[in-house]
Amino acid sequence: MHDCLFCRIARGEIPAARVYEDELVLAFKDIQPQRPVHVLVIPRKHITSLAHVGPDDEAVLGRMLAVAGQIAVDQGSTDGFRSIINTGRVGGQEVMHVHMHVVGGPDPVGPMLKR
Repeated sequence: MHDCLFCRIARGEIPAARVYEDELVLAFKDIQPQRPVHVLVIPRKHITSLAHVGPDDEAVLGRMLAVAGQIAVDQGSTDGFRSIINTGRVGGQEVMHVHMHVVGGPDPVGPMLKR
């Protein structure tokens, strides 16, 4: 998807506050942070959502999870963090490119879902 916002960020066409990158993934600060630490981790390859993942995507999804902890610590969330992947309309996905929110900070994140 040539016009995908996150694909354009990955290609360097749109600036972002990059905090980590390698050949498979890119991580950058969310422009509307909900916590003191709020980073998005995306695959460089366009994958619309977790509902569109195939066997060839296992390595990139594994890398996203593998780097999350170090990204959180490097950004100042040294006592834990939450990783969130929203999927589709019902899941609250706003940009149709798989992305993981890494959120944290000095205080607890709070309940996962409203009760």
